[in-house]
Amino acid sequence: MKLLLYVACIAMCFCFGKCQSQTQQATDKIKSSAVYTYATPSPDGTGKFYYGREIAQVMGAAGASWLERSERQQEENTAFAVNKMNLQDSDVVADVGAGTGYYTFKIAAKVPRGKVYAVDIQDEMLRLLRERKQKEKAANVIVVKGTDTTTNLPPDSIDLAIMVDVYHELQHPQEILQSLRQALTSKGKLLLIEYRGEDTVLAIKPLHKTTVAQLNKEMAVNGFTLSYQGEFLPIQHFLLYSKTKVVNP
Repeated sequence: MKLLLYVACIAMCFCFGKCQSQTQQATDKIKSSAVYTYATPSPDGTGKFYYGREIAQVMGAAGASWLERSERQQEENTAFAVNKMNLQDSDVVADVGAGTGYYTFKIAAKVPRGKVYAVDIQDEMLRLLRERKQKEKAANVIVVKGTDTTTNLPPDSIDLAIMVDVYHELQHPQEILQSLRQALTSKGKLLLIEYRGEDTVLAIKPLHKTTVAQLNKEMAVNGFTLSYQGEFLPIQHFLLYSKTKVVNP
């Protein structure tokens, strides 16, 4: 009888713990969904809004050739952007939304004693990253499969996280920013390189451009503050954010 009671108690505790876990997951999901609003999608949009900004549709692996276009250096001055990151040779960097690794492998050459996490969610992009890593013998590049809601990066490990023309396409920006906060060290920085939304002449689809004011608003509620604004690139913002106290995640 005592054994049966013991087993029953263990089973009840397990079920209670499982129910608590499921309840917490449901609560987290509701809390997360509450920060997003929805409307009829505009062209190239998802119909999902975050702090008044409609989230853009994701560019799929079919756009890989555009990422590697020969004109990109001239159009965006990518080499200068990497130089302005002021990387130390032992830094640990995360290239979130790495795509084909256009920035990943340029950065890897700058941190020979460090490492670069190349994070993407698309299997085809991950395949291209692994193939390029092998081809370039870039032992300090680590390919990581993320999800819509997490970067899957080690906690308290990243000195610099970058997103190049990626942030506006994040389907769950709040969750990814919180994931990055956990991955960054206390002095870690987040760099956003985004096409200038203030430039109405720039021939980039409207939802793939962002303004500094909008980005600062979204960063602030997730515990980031602008520490450096560079407007030295031809068509993009160069915005460096530091970790601060979360006000209202």
